[in-house]
Amino acid sequence: MGGVRRVRTAAAAALAALGLVAALPGAADADTAPQPVPAYRGADGARAVTGKPSTAGAPELKAGSVYKDSMAPGERYYRLYLDDSSTVYVSAVLQPPGGAKVSYSDGLEVNVLDIENHGCLGSPGRASFGYDPAPLSAVGARILKEDAECQGVGTYYVKVTREMGKGGDTADWPLELRVQREPKLGGAAAGPTSAPSVWPSASPTLPGSDAAARSGGTGFNDARALDTGVWSDALRPGQTRFYRVPLDWGQQLGLAAELSAGKPTMDSGYASPGLSVSLYSPYRSLIDAEDTSYDGKQAGLTLPRTAPVAYENRFASDRKVGAVRVAGWYYVAVTMAGKVGEFIQDAVPVPLTLRTQIIGTPGKAPAYAEDLGAAGFGVGTEDRTAAKEGTTAVEADAAAANRSVMRVVAGAGFGTGTLLLLVLGGWILLARRRAPQDRH
Repeated sequence: MGGVRRVRTAAAAALAALGLVAALPGAADADTAPQPVPAYRGADGARAVTGKPSTAGAPELKAGSVYKDSMAPGERYYRLYLDDSSTVYVSAVLQPPGGAKVSYSDGLEVNVLDIENHGCLGSPGRASFGYDPAPLSAVGARILKEDAECQGVGTYYVKVTREMGKGGDTADWPLELRVQREPKLGGAAAGPTSAPSVWPSASPTLPGSDAAARSGGTGFNDARALDTGVWSDALRPGQTRFYRVPLDWGQQLGLAAELSAGKPTMDSGYASPGLSVSLYSPYRSLIDAEDTSYDGKQAGLTLPRTAPVAYENRFASDRKVGAVRVAGWYYVAVTMAGKVGEFIQDAVPVPLTLRTQIIGTPGKAPAYAEDLGAAGFGVGTEDRTAAKEGTTAVEADAAAANRSVMRVVAGAGFGTGTLLLLVLGGWILLARRRAPQDRH
C-alpha cells in the first residue's frame, strides 16, 4: 500500500504543477474537525544555523539568505562580513508556539556590532509581545552615513537577545534570520540627507465595494498579496494572519480591519485588546500598530495612512516615517486575541474584513548604484500581478515554475496530456520498483 500512496501523492503533485489538482476526485477531502491554529511557515530553503553564546565561533550570515535557528531566553551571536557600499538589515522573527505564555516584558532585540563592540547606526532594533504569542519581528541594521560608526569593510557581529519577564516560558522557540542588503545611491550626488518636512497625511478614504476572499498566511513567507480593494477572511482566537501589499516609490497605504460577530458561548464577553493590526516594512521592521477591544459582536480600526515611500524618510526620527524608506512588499499582520476564546467558540472562525488602498501613482526610483530588485526590494510587474491575483510568494514562485514548464512543453511540441502521462508513468514505475520494500 505504501507504493500506492506514493503514486497518489505524486499524481497530486504532478497535477498541481500543471494547475490541474481540481481534476482529481477526492484530492481535497473536507475535514470538519477543529484544527490547531497553523504555526508560522518558515522560508523555503532556509539554512540551519546555530548561534553561539559569544562572538567566538559565531556562524556567518550572508546577505540575500534566510536562516533558521532556535533559542531560549538569552543571547545568540552571528557573524557578518560587510562591504562599505551598502546598508544591511538583519531581521529576526521569533515564533512562540500557540498557547505559549508571553507578556509585555517578553521581547526581542537585534544589534549589529563592529569588532570593538560599538553598535552600528540603525541598531539596536527591539520589539515586545503583548498578551498573545504572535510571531515577533525585530530588525538591527548597519546604515551608511558619513562619519557614523561601522562604515568600513570588515567583520561585524549580530547579537540577538530574547528577553523574558518573570515567570515566562524558558523553552527554545524557532527563530528566523534574514539578511537584506540595500545598495548605496550611484552617481556623483550623494542623494537627500534630510527627512521630508511635509507629506499628505489625511485619513484615507477606503473602498466600500463587496469583499473578495483572500486567506492570509501564517507569517512573512506565505503572506497573501492584496491590491486596492475589500477582502474577506476569518480568524480564530489566538490566530494571526499575514498579508502583503506592494508599495512603489511615492505611494502610500490606507488600511482598515473589521471583525464581525463570533458564535458566543456565554451571554457577554470582552477582550482588550481583542483585535490588533501591525504594519511592517519590506525588511520586516514594525512601522505602526493599533489595537481595539472586542465583545464578540463587532470591532474595527483604521490605521493612519503611511508616509509616501521615499529614500529620505530614513532620516526621520519618527519610526512611522523612517521605516517607509524603500519600495517593496509591505506586510500586514492581523491578530485576534486568544482571550476571545473565553466567550466565543474557538473552533468557529470569525469573519474578518480588510480594506486596503494603495494611494498615488508610482514615482521615479532613486538612482541606486546596483539593481534594487536583486536585493529583494522594489516593485515590478510580477509583484503587481501577484497583488491583483492574490498569490503568496510561494504560489507566485510555483506559477512562474509552471509557466517555465509549459514553455518547455510548447517548445518540445508536447501537449499537456502527453506530459502528464509521462510524469505519472515515471512515478508509477518508481513506486513499483520500491513496492517490495514497503512490505518489510
